Amino acid sequence: MTNRDDLVAACDRLLEPERFRDFTVNGLQVAGGAHVTRVMTGVTACQALLDEAVAWQADLVLVHHGYFWKNEPVTVTGIKRRRLATLLAHDINLLAYHLPLDAHPELGNNAELGRRLGFTVMGCADGELGEGLVWLGEPRVGLDAAGLARDVEACLGRQPLLVEAPGGGEIRRIAWCTGGAQDMITLAREAGADAFISGEISERTTHLAREMGIHYLAAGHHATERYGVQALGEWLAAEFAVEHRFVDVDNPA
Repeated sequence: MTNRDDLVAACDRLLEPERFRDFTVNGLQVAGGAHVTRVMTGVTACQALLDEAVAWQADLVLVHHGYFWKNEPVTVTGIKRRRLATLLAHDINLLAYHLPLDAHPELGNNAELGRRLGFTVMGCADGELGEGLVWLGEPRVGLDAAGLARDVEACLGRQPLLVEAPGGGEIRRIAWCTGGAQDMITLAREAGADAFISGEISERTTHLAREMGIHYLAAGHHATERYGVQALGEWLAAEFAVEHRFVDVDNPA
């Protein structure tokens, strides 16, 4: 049995949330029981994940997308009330890390996605590795845009939306940032990337990609951010001998 505060402190030391200007609160968002034996991880603290946590008798839910986002209504009504009521009624802790989990150099979403896709990491386009959010790397030799799309589909289990730049050719440098980072495409191109992978796409993204001459792949916000929280959960299981279970609540976005 692990003390909840010790577990949270270890995550804070590892992920260093104080270094990030984020849109939400990182760390312990809802306090439950003081002791933890079971940790359930998931991408988003939706009601379906909370119901799974109740059924499994989890003591702590660890997610990438938690609650209390900037500019959201502060009233505790409707969906927010039901979610908080579930946590409080069953004494379940909610722990959430957003940008710190994207950027972590070993357990983060970007690190895990690059590892699974076989990229050789070169660094970050917007700061030192571990602080920046847009990662740079080299793909396998001879990879073109269509081949990259096939690799992403094989890895994530879903077909990405591909905007192919005019001219085609071999991809020698690639950039990626999981989630909703489509507007970082300019930074990726300025860093010399021939292709950029993120989770979402906006109408403007297509025009930017074509006019800048960079391939763009929208591989899914949820799909690209499934792996960091799993890695963190496994790290906690090893460090604190707690049980860990990841639940993938399917989301096509």
